Amino acid sequence: MVEKTKTNSNSVISLTMGILSILIPIIGLFLGIIGVVASRKAIREIEKTSEDGRGLATSGLICSSVGIVIQLLGVLGFIAYYSVSNGPVG
Repeated sequence: MVEKTKTNSNSVISLTMGILSILIPIIGLFLGIIGVVASRKAIREIEKTSEDGRGLATSGLICSSVGIVIQLLGVLGFIAYYSVSNGPVG
């Protein structure tokens, strides 16, 4: 009989939040932060309990980090665009 190990739920959450942080504008910044926190928590839990899901947690960390960078660039681009286009006239 083969014993199945459980996949860590925080690793699944971190990957989900990471993917959503890339796809959803503005809110994705907060989802990315949640994904990074869940990923770090999952890695700590996996080390203690020997559950599966280390790859999911690592992927979630990478996707969340990429999502945060994309969202920050988008927000900075938005601010830069409107600060230049609404400058003083005349």
